[in-house]
Amino acid sequence: MRVLLVEDDAMIGDSVKLALRQEGFAVDWVQDGEAGLAAATQSGGPEGEACYALILLDLGLPRRSGLEVLAALRARGVNTPVLILTARDAVADRVAGLNAGADDYLVKPFDLQELAARMHALVRRAEGRAEPLLRYGGIVINPVTREATLDGEAVRLSAREFGLLSALLARPGKVWSVAQLEERLYGWGDEVGSNTVEVYIHALRKKFGAGLIRNIRGVGYVVPKLESGSAG
Repeated sequence: MRVLLVEDDAMIGDSVKLALRQEGFAVDWVQDGEAGLAAATQSGGPEGEACYALILLDLGLPRRSGLEVLAALRARGVNTPVLILTARDAVADRVAGLNAGADDYLVKPFDLQELAARMHALVRRAEGRAEPLLRYGGIVINPVTREATLDGEAVRLSAREFGLLSALLARPGKVWSVAQLEERLYGWGDEVGSNTVEVYIHALRKKFGAGLIRNIRGVGYVVPKLESGSAG
C-alpha cells in the first residue's frame, strides 16, 4: 500500500516513514504544502486514479497550510482518505480539519501502532469494507498482520507479494495495468525492475493457483469477480 506523508518536521517525518515501511507501506514523504498538493494530485494511470491509498497530512506546513492543501484537494475532486497529524489539539482545530474534508485526526505525539491501525481502518472504509480481513474464495488475508491463508493453510508471502495480492483482491474485476500496480507497490527512490510485477504475479500463481490472476493481453491483470455467495 502506497501512502503520502506531508510533514515538515524532519525527525517526525523520518521516524514515521521508517516505522510505516517496516509495516509494509510504501511511503513518499514531502515537507511542505505545495509539494504535498502536487504529489497528491498526480494520477496513477490512464484512468486518472490517485497514486495513494491514503494521505497523512500535517497542518502547520510551510508554503501552504495543511487545511489549505486539504481544501484544494477536495475542491479538485480528490477523494483519497486524509488522516491529519498535528500538534494542534484544540476542539476547534479538530472540527476545522474534519469540516475541511479530513477523514480522521491524530494529535502528536501519537503511538505508531495506533497510527497504523487508523490507516488500515480508513483504507477499509474507502474500499467499502467493514471487516478487517479480505476474503476471496478459499483465500483470506489480514492487511494488519500481513498473513495469508489458502483453505486454512498459511501461505508465506514477501512484502511485495502481499501488497500486490491485497490490491488485486480488494477490487475483483478491475483490470490493473503493470504501471498501476507498480504505483501501488513502490515509493519514490525504490528500484523497479523491468519485469518485477510479472515475477510477483508468477509467484502468486504458484502459491494460490494459476487461475487466480488472469492476464488481459495488452492491458494488464485481473482477479475475476466471484459469483454471488462464493466469496467466503
